[in-house]
Amino acid sequence: MTEKLFYSDSHLREFTAEVLSCEKRDGRYHVELNRTAFFPEGGGQYADTGFLDGIKVCDVQEQDGRIFHILAEDCENPVRPFAPGQQVKGQINWEERFMKMQQHTGEHIVSGLIHARFGYNNVGFHLGSEDCTMDFNGGITKEELKEIEREANRAVWKNLPVKVLYPSEEELASIEYRSKIEIEGQVRIVEIPGYDVCACCAPHVNFTGEIGVIKLTGVQRYKGGVRVTMLCGVRALLDFEKKQAQAQAVSAMLCAKENEIAEAVEHLRKECADLKLEINEKENRLVSCRADMVSAKEQAVCIFTDEFGAESMRRLMNRILEKNRILCAVFSGRDGEGYRYVMGSKVMDMRALAKDMNSAFGGRGGGKPEMVQGTINGTENEMREWIRKKAEEENHESNA
Repeated sequence: MTEKLFYSDSHLREFTAEVLSCEKRDGRYHVELNRTAFFPEGGGQYADTGFLDGIKVCDVQEQDGRIFHILAEDCENPVRPFAPGQQVKGQINWEERFMKMQQHTGEHIVSGLIHARFGYNNVGFHLGSEDCTMDFNGGITKEELKEIEREANRAVWKNLPVKVLYPSEEELASIEYRSKIEIEGQVRIVEIPGYDVCACCAPHVNFTGEIGVIKLTGVQRYKGGVRVTMLCGVRALLDFEKKQAQAQAVSAMLCAKENEIAEAVEHLRKECADLKLEINEKENRLVSCRADMVSAKEQAVCIFTDEFGAESMRRLMNRILEKNRILCAVFSGRDGEGYRYVMGSKVMDMRALAKDMNSAFGGRGGGKPEMVQGTINGTENEMREWIRKKAEEENHESNA
């Protein structure tokens, strides 16, 4: 059984230990020590990383009380890096460890507050590489989450001691505590006075003030309850720095003060909406003019243009079909680059026509009997001639 130094001192950064075993598994060496400050993966928290005698430790896993330090180096070298009985020096990645302790201790405060106020249980916790998520079995509004956030930060400002208890079975029976799972054997209790009492296996900060700040960044519905996203301490600071840089960039582009960019964006959004409306009205007039230019004698109308978007292409087609043409096909694009098309008719089944045209020119698309749309790769001259012939065939069959 490996002695867990992270329980006696969560702030321990370096230690010495004796190698118990060093075995090759799945292409990497797994090192077992008689004592360690490396926290193995567990309780929703990923493992510590660091070094053993300068060799990088990329993962740590616990199996039946035995803790294995997984080395990052491949096992191509047949010589084992460590031998049983050898003394090694361990160094954990302290910045990463401290960040994780900030998140995990912050989770205790938030979960305790939500449990006390709403009676909800924390049914899921994940400390990821970018943020921390907590799942609760009940609903929480954004306004309620703001209130929880304020109260959680009051706990931080009080700089309360984070207590760790190992109660006997008799003592445990008299303690009201949170726990996600049934625990066999010795139960480790983490207590933040006035805020939370919870069974937990992870290391935490010694005082709540070390958390720095708790920021609840989002809440969404999840499996009948909610999932809350949180950033604490250094992660909250880095998130603020990133968002401040973005706000400053947007502020400069809009020539507005940072605390007024929302109003500036709303003003810009309204301007864009007005411009889109104006452009749409002008495009409608252009569509009408373009439709009026088509000769009344032209029964199979084929138009190539780069003036219109998809919606205006359909409007142009419909406007032309109002004058009882056999069909109308509108293409947008260029030879060699391909075309978008929309085709319609009140007398022909356009699905059959589109299928033949797509086959002839390497196109894709489909639709309803009265209208089809898609993309195609022919040239303007080839497709004009092809549609002309199809229209003549249809006209000949109708007259017959």
